[in-house]
Amino acid sequence: MRGRIRVGTAGWAYADWNGVVYPKPMLRGIDRLTYIARYFDVVEINSTFYAPAPLERVEGWLAHTSNAPNFRFTVKLWQRFTHERTSAWTPADEHDVRIALGPLHAAGKLGAVLIQFPWSFKRSDENREWLGDIVSAFADFPLVVEIRHESWNVLHFYESLAERGVGFVNIDQPLFKKSIKPSAVVTSPTGYIRVHGRNYKEWFRESANVRERYDYLYSPDELAPWAARTEEIAEEAEDVYVVTNNHNLGKAAVNALQLESMLTHEKVDAPPELMETYRDALAPYAKA
Repeated sequence: MRGRIRVGTAGWAYADWNGVVYPKPMLRGIDRLTYIARYFDVVEINSTFYAPAPLERVEGWLAHTSNAPNFRFTVKLWQRFTHERTSAWTPADEHDVRIALGPLHAAGKLGAVLIQFPWSFKRSDENREWLGDIVSAFADFPLVVEIRHESWNVLHFYESLAERGVGFVNIDQPLFKKSIKPSAVVTSPTGYIRVHGRNYKEWFRESANVRERYDYLYSPDELAPWAARTEEIAEEAEDVYVVTNNHNLGKAAVNALQLESMLTHEKVDAPPELMETYRDALAPYAKA
């Protein structure tokens, strides 16, 4: 049977989305997360990459999506585990991360924990051990791994993920040197896709800020192969998450809605502000 596909954005609390994705001013009594959950059934929490989330924030996330039973969160693992590797993490570090993961999982809202490594994380004995230790530490949660270096593209790596029930994240990114290429790999019941944009000019520029690096709007022709890969992944996975990370000025929301329409073969609901801003791009895919 075809797996359940959810399409959404990486993050939702961007200041530059006000007046583009969200009404400005925001509707009285409506939180931005509640609003975005009207249009998407998953969001990826990226703030947890920079610091573990406190319990009261997690409780707020759950409260704001309580009327959306099919909505899911995916959570990006704290960079202490993936990017700060000069010393081993501590039990206290693990405890801090679990403060957020535990309640989301218990509420049935946790789609996956995203373990995302940088391009510099290449396949070696030391790095395989590091990844294995992370998987062991959080084995009670649904895990997916994003690696960006081509050295991991070997059969043994995919087999090792499958043996441990860990999903593989298929990505679209600007390609250079040994970057891993687009794929439709499934290694667990959780299928995952992340599209980051193709802003070659800014992606590799050291001084580029986050908005500049992720400032890219995919064309329908560029998205179509990812819709096909999503369908392919859904033939094997039970749950599939498709996340757009090209967030500058709401472009992630535009491409997520386009993908949703491509997958359902129907026009979808879109935030009025987004429809107004990107009418030409959304008109074939979103209801007027």
